[in-house]
Amino acid sequence: MTAKRLVVIGASAGGLEALRSLLTGIPDTFPAAICVVLHTSPESPGVLADILNRAGQIPVSQACDHARLVAGHVYVAPPDRHLLVEPGRVRVMKGPREHRFRPAIDPLFRSAAQVFGPAAIGVVLTGNLDDGTAGLWTIKKLGGIAIVQDPSEAPFSSMPLHALNNVNVDHVVPLSRIGPLLVGLTADVIEERQLVPVPRQVDVEVAIAKGENPRAAGLEQLGSPSRYSCPDCHGVLLELEDEGRIRFRCHTGHAYSVESLLAAMNDVIERAIITAVRSLEEGSILMQDVATQLTERTRGGETQRLLEASERAKQQAEAIRQLLLEPNVVPKGQD
Repeated sequence: MTAKRLVVIGASAGGLEALRSLLTGIPDTFPAAICVVLHTSPESPGVLADILNRAGQIPVSQACDHARLVAGHVYVAPPDRHLLVEPGRVRVMKGPREHRFRPAIDPLFRSAAQVFGPAAIGVVLTGNLDDGTAGLWTIKKLGGIAIVQDPSEAPFSSMPLHALNNVNVDHVVPLSRIGPLLVGLTADVIEERQLVPVPRQVDVEVAIAKGENPRAAGLEQLGSPSRYSCPDCHGVLLELEDEGRIRFRCHTGHAYSVESLLAAMNDVIERAIITAVRSLEEGSILMQDVATQLTERTRGGETQRLLEASERAKQQAEAIRQLLLEPNVVPKGQD
C-alpha cells in the first residue's frame, strides 16, 4: 500500500545502536513508511540495511532510486547518496553535500515536509553538530510532528540539543519510548487542517539536493553573498536566513550551518598547519644534506649558513606543530 504518512529519522554518531533499539518497537503492520539517514563514510560497505533488518519485525532495505514508497517498510540511505522522497516514491541522488555529509539528514527532512506536509513525522537522534535541525524546523513549519531523543541519554547530545534550541519540538522522549510513540501517532487520524504553502526556499533546496543546477533552481534569490568561501569548492557562500537561523550555500550547492562551517574551517586550519610543518621540516632536512656535502668540499662559511638556516626552519616547524596541541581555534564536533 502506498504510504499516506511518512516517518523520517536522522542520526549520526552513536546512531547505529539507537536505530537498532528504535526499530525493535516498530511492528511490521506499521501504517507509515520510514526513511532513515545515518551519517556514513562514502567508503562504507553499505550494510546498514542488513544490520537493521535483523533488529525487529519491520522489513528494512537500502533505498533504490524510484522505488515505491510503501507503508510498513524502512528505507535506508545508501553510502554517498542523499535519500529524498517524492509523491509515492523514494529518490536516491548524488546532490551536493550538506554539513559535509552525503547522505545528510536535512535534505530528507525537507523533502518529507514538501511532499507530506502534516502527514510527516521527523525524528532527530544522537549525533554531533546540528544536521537535522533545519529539516526538522521545516517539517514543523509545514504542519508535521517533531520528535527529539532526550539529549540527557543520547551518547552524543549535540544534534538533539540543537534541534530543541531551534525548533518547537512536540515530543522529547527517551529512545525506548520513541518506537511506541510513533506507533501511537501513526494510529491517529490526521487532523483536517489547511495546508501550509511550501516556501520557495524549500522547493529550491530540495531541487539542489536532487542535483539540479543551484543557480537555475533559484539559489541566488534566497540569500546574499557573504564574506566567506566554501571549504569544499572555495566558491563564495551565500548567506541564507530562516527566521533567525543563519545558514550558507555556495553556487555549486554545498550547504552549511554556522556550526558545520566552523568545523570545516577548523579542518582547513589543521591541514594548513600540517602542510607548513611538513614544508619547513623538508627544507631543514634539505639544507642539512647540502651542508654535509659542502663540508666534504671544505666550504665552511657556506656550510655554517645552511646549518643555521636549517636549525631556524626546524625551530619554526616545532613552534607551528605546537599549535596542533592547543585548544581548537574553532569548535570541533565531527562525527
